[in-house]
Amino acid sequence: MATKIRLQRHGRKGYAFYSIVIADVRAPRDGKFTEKIGTYNPNTNPATVDLKFDRALYWVECGAQPTDTVRNILSDEGVYLMKHLRGGVKKGAFDEAACQAKFDAWKADKKNGLNKLVAKNEADKKAAEAERMKAEKKVSEEIAKKVAEKKAAEALAKAEAEAAAKAEEAAEEAAEAPQATEGETVETPAEA
Repeated sequence: MATKIRLQRHGRKGYAFYSIVIADVRAPRDGKFTEKIGTYNPNTNPATVDLKFDRALYWVECGAQPTDTVRNILSDEGVYLMKHLRGGVKKGAFDEAACQAKFDAWKADKKNGLNKLVAKNEADKKAAEAERMKAEKKVSEEIAKKVAEKKAAEALAKAEAEAAAKAEEAAEEAAEAPQATEGETVETPAEA
């Protein structure tokens, strides 16, 4: 029976989540499978892979053929490197301890690179947030300046309107006051 290592889709539309399974070549993508050896979540940055390393290595050594995506996942997790190193042990190039030491060194280097990537992503997020806050503060200051100018203009217009009203009132009072013609004296109520 020919076996494949493939992805089995789960999750909702637009948010796929995959199981890494061992299945018969003739089985459909989401159909019957022999064994589940891990999960793959491409929705996170970087993608999250949870893999049963020993079982994946066993199936690769047994001749199970992975799909292209699964081959990349297994390669990133070091399954193919371990297969290669075990081949060197079988040929007598080095012993099992040296094989494990080389693999551990590779895994530590890979982990450091991943940590740097995560740190860079966090720094980029913080820088973007700071830039966004700076831009938002600038917009808020411009809006506050416009509001202050508008309030000052309204206060000035109100003061001018009040001054004009007072001037008009004074003009009306002056117009209502009895006017004397030449030679006449106007009596005010106080004189009477």
